[in-house]
Amino acid sequence: MRAFDSAAAMGTVRYLAGLGPREATSTTYRRALAWLEQRFRDAGYQVRRQAVQVPVGVSWGVPVRAGTTWNLIATKPGFDPTVPHRVLGAHLDTVPQAPGAEDNASGISVLLGTAQLYREREPQLPTVFVAFGAEEPRGDGDNRHHYGSRAYVASLSAVQRNALRGMVSLDRVGVGSVIPICSGLADQVELRNELRGVAARVGVPSRACVNRSSDHWSFVRAGLAGVRLGSTPYAEYHSPRDLPRVVEPAQLGRMGRVVAAWLDS
Repeated sequence: MRAFDSAAAMGTVRYLAGLGPREATSTTYRRALAWLEQRFRDAGYQVRRQAVQVPVGVSWGVPVRAGTTWNLIATKPGFDPTVPHRVLGAHLDTVPQAPGAEDNASGISVLLGTAQLYREREPQLPTVFVAFGAEEPRGDGDNRHHYGSRAYVASLSAVQRNALRGMVSLDRVGVGSVIPICSGLADQVELRNELRGVAARVGVPSRACVNRSSDHWSFVRAGLAGVRLGSTPYAEYHSPRDLPRVVEPAQLGRMGRVVAAWLDS
């Protein structure tokens, strides 16, 4: 199996950040969505859009309108959601004032790069690749946040939920040299420990954390296993300065190695 391509991942970061802010209901978000959809199709995946209605609100101090956003769901042909599988996700949207290189073109770059790795081979378990819309807040509290992932979880049948063996959210994954691996709850650490073991096997340093500020939380609060990779603080967070120069190709490579090793385990 070829290695994760961190240079190509940086190309994804540059393209998406170059579009400008990708607020979930914006024209720019739709451009990013269409571009990503074509990349998944080029890699041989079947892709569908899941429409999600979002309310008017305030996102990081900026008013945002009500409207429609979309999740992008990519699977191999013949995928059966009732058999054991995993979900790998990253949010595509940004706050209104940020081009979002680190938050979260970095996560999308690892999502897409990982899907491309498995173009001609299968992971240990079938994997659903999801780009979520409207992860960024439109107000305070859990119910004004993570709209796309909450809609995805709500769409799963009981059989599909029982078949899900774990969800990983890639969110702010291009800063630092250590991988934060975060559970949603302090006492639910099985999947977190599994990922930390994988990271150790491939020689990537990691640290354990508890964090609810990403799409894994939509799964955890529904009783499903989920963790977040990423969350290292950086000065340009949620600002116009969140540009590609913030993102470190070597860290994208480390993330890609860990994710691929997990999918192979």
